[in-house]
Amino acid sequence: MSDPSVKSTVKSAGNHMQLNQEKKRLLVIEDDLGLQKQLRWNFDGYEVSVATDRESALAQVRRHEPSVITMDLGLPPDPDGSTEGLATLQQILALAPDTKLIVLAGNQDHSNALKAIEMGAYDFHQKPFDPVMLGLIVERAFYLHALQQENRNLTLSQGDSPVSGVITRDPVMIKACRDLEKVAPSDATVMLLGNSGTGKEVMARVLHESSVRKEKRFIAINCAAIPENLLESELFGFEKGAFTGASKQTLGKIELANGGTFFLDEVGDLPMSLQAKLLRFLQERIIERIGGREEIPVDVRIVCATHQNLKELIEEGGFREDLYYRLSEIVITIPPLRDRIGDAILLAHYFKNKFCDKEKKSSLNFSHEALAAIESHVWPGNVREVENCIKRAVIMTDGSSIAAEDLGLHPSDTDMEPLNLREVREKEEYKALIKALARADGNVAQVAKLLGVSRPTIYDLMGRYGLK
Repeated sequence: MSDPSVKSTVKSAGNHMQLNQEKKRLLVIEDDLGLQKQLRWNFDGYEVSVATDRESALAQVRRHEPSVITMDLGLPPDPDGSTEGLATLQQILALAPDTKLIVLAGNQDHSNALKAIEMGAYDFHQKPFDPVMLGLIVERAFYLHALQQENRNLTLSQGDSPVSGVITRDPVMIKACRDLEKVAPSDATVMLLGNSGTGKEVMARVLHESSVRKEKRFIAINCAAIPENLLESELFGFEKGAFTGASKQTLGKIELANGGTFFLDEVGDLPMSLQAKLLRFLQERIIERIGGREEIPVDVRIVCATHQNLKELIEEGGFREDLYYRLSEIVITIPPLRDRIGDAILLAHYFKNKFCDKEKKSSLNFSHEALAAIESHVWPGNVREVENCIKRAVIMTDGSSIAAEDLGLHPSDTDMEPLNLREVREKEEYKALIKALARADGNVAQVAKLLGVSRPTIYDLMGRYGLK
């Protein structure tokens, strides 16, 4: 008979993290009826579902999407091995990659448990299990899952912070967002540099929404998309009768943006004839409509963007140097997607969810091959290319998952870079130990001081890595 105090301890672990008194769902994958009963009893603080084989486990995952799963690797038809259990684990994580999966394994299954960790399992616990310890592991798994979901929601939310308006976890991109946040309250002219499709207009809108001008209009114009003979009138407006077809007074985009923000996209394509006029406006903050004689003051914040190298254009005589210095009071460079760590997959998930909702489709998942293809693709079209690619895949996919073929991308020749934390830690630990041994010329006491650990720890590490 189990100790009632043990049950109380585990029960409190299960109840500790309950939100709004609502039980969290725990899936137990176990074919042994005795262990099923014991696990149900120990975890009655959770809403426990049970599966006995691969088919029933996958059905439960699809139906309930449990946050945490405990599973035995020995599942039928291979109860004495791990082949079926590992295959089930792989399919579960493909369906629900955020699920925290805890493997229960005997002493003889230690190597298989480590393999499960390498495949993406959250943790493993030895059988026969310690109810208190397993309860703490499960509790922490629920807690981490909740934190991850909260972080994701914050990342993808559209709040007041500039970072919340841009989908990224890349440090360089986050710094660009923070720089944008710093300059937003001022009226400084901002130049956004970056390849086509990196999100320059999105960043310009974030700047506007974070400024004191957010209640006024945000007006954007693409200098490369408007014929030269029409661009002047688009920018500055015209009076009635100024030219053939000018049947009424028309305000230009700069004047329409009065009090707000005016965004000049692809400013590097601005004709030389208009650069002088724009420069005068930036200096005097007044405009004259075509065919007009009145000087009109305009209070507007200028933000510009280009994918071109303006300094090279200046040397070639294609861009005014004085205009460049007027426009580049603050310069923020947006990195291409290929240089943003992890952002391609993050954006893919974001757009997948967005277009699934828009197209009234049930939630889709990416296959392992699709994720590998997304991660390895260089994305020359940057964020715009990702959005178009995922939109097409969501519309065209027939099954429950998006394959690499649905994306129109070739599967990667190499697997995704491994992210196993144990391997990463060991690799960096070994490198640090080697460097410290070299610096200290083998003096263990000095090595321990350099690494901030005890001498016995250094001896243990040297033994582990075969160093003498």
